[in-house]
Amino acid sequence: MHITQEKAERHTLAVIVDNEPGILARIAGLFTARGYNIESLTVSEITADQSVSRITIVTSASAHVMEQILAQLERLVPVHKVTDLTTAGPHVERELAMVKVAGRGEHRIEALRLADVYRARVVDATTTSFVFEVTGGSEKIDKFVELMREVGLVEIARTGIVAISRGSEAA
Repeated sequence: MHITQEKAERHTLAVIVDNEPGILARIAGLFTARGYNIESLTVSEITADQSVSRITIVTSASAHVMEQILAQLERLVPVHKVTDLTTAGPHVERELAMVKVAGRGEHRIEALRLADVYRARVVDATTTSFVFEVTGGSEKIDKFVELMREVGLVEIARTGIVAISRGSEAA
């Protein structure tokens, strides 16, 4: 008997929820209890009265497991809407990172040159280090970080992915 396993694919989910204590823990717990990994998680209030938040979750799962995840998220009481942006159509994803690089002389010059190529902005500078702010797709940030390792990478802080569907419809 041959059993085929479905291939896990990366999915970006937009979850609209009431902004109440414990909802993020409940959503994270849903993933943890079932052994699903969260690769990226961002949360922000999206209404003027701060009553509703948008949670963006990036995870990898087979189509069958993704159906389960979506159904379980939709059953949570404070959840208004769950959208799998990956299957819903075209969407835009971005991430922000702050990258601290130390160096003198040629390393310093090279760090600035690379930052210019990647449109990274200097947000802090001393005579021995820079903190760059870089935004874009995760692949761009990964590549920028990889290049900074060669010239004096010290530390990285990343926001996680935010995503929104293209066009005039809301998630």
